[in-house]
Amino acid sequence: MKKTVKKILAEIVYYLYKKKILKNKIKLMSLDETLDALLATEKSLVRFGDGEIVILKGVDLELQKADLEITENLIRILGYEYENLMVALPGIFDGVEKYQEKSRLFWKDHLLFCRNIYNRYCSKEKLYGDAMVSRCYYLFKEKSQCGGWFDKFKLVWKDKDIVVVEGERTHNGVGNDLFEHARSVERIICPPSNAYDVYDRILEECGKVSKDKLFLISLGVTAKMLTEALFLQGYRVLDIGNLDMEYEWYLSKAQSKTEIGKHKIIGLEANEEAGYSEYLQQIIARIGPEDSHETSR
Repeated sequence: MKKTVKKILAEIVYYLYKKKILKNKIKLMSLDETLDALLATEKSLVRFGDGEIVILKGVDLELQKADLEITENLIRILGYEYENLMVALPGIFDGVEKYQEKSRLFWKDHLLFCRNIYNRYCSKEKLYGDAMVSRCYYLFKEKSQCGGWFDKFKLVWKDKDIVVVEGERTHNGVGNDLFEHARSVERIICPPSNAYDVYDRILEECGKVSKDKLFLISLGVTAKMLTEALFLQGYRVLDIGNLDMEYEWYLSKAQSKTEIGKHKIIGLEANEEAGYSEYLQQIIARIGPEDSHETSR
């Protein structure tokens, strides 16, 4: 009964905003406009998904516990202080009709309970990017345009030396051609969960990289703070989130959220057995939970 009432309430509130009876305060680029801006400029990108917004409500995520310091950082970044650091939000404020049914229901429910968070902390004057640039396959009802979006994204790092900062299970670009246009690929491997506990060490290792290299960050909530910090140090940084997972689903024409084998591979021996020798050669630093510098924060 509670689920039914919640669904009806979410539909009513969504309808009121859709018909502009209630005013939407968030201004967002389209997905294509977001990608075009990344191609035409040297802007960095930090993306907010439902998880970051849920943390602002004080709720733990599966891979990151809520924390006051994290909350304060996320609120600051949501305020969108720097023109060359594009902040992206879920593309849900102008309608969710382009998404498949499960996704439409999810985002309507999310808006019902979280729209006040966006309205409280987002700038009413700024134009935000569309965070779905990295979730550009599964949730879309019409998938014919997905390949073009991935092709555009891959052009952002064409002929660039890239440094991928990711969790130990992520394996961005391993077994697919996501990074085929990159000049070179290096990796900094981090814990698969609660990476913020070793944030200082991650930032320290990233700071050793030449500033002419492009950072691609795939590190959950921690990616938001890391992207901002590296941007302020003079790097170009793209928070790509789950782009590789979406790309794997796109390549396999998945109709549901299927498991990806490489996400189960962890440790040197398992990667060697999987034949991921090139991936292992690309690793320039490995940071584990034991590297926490909590006393320094």
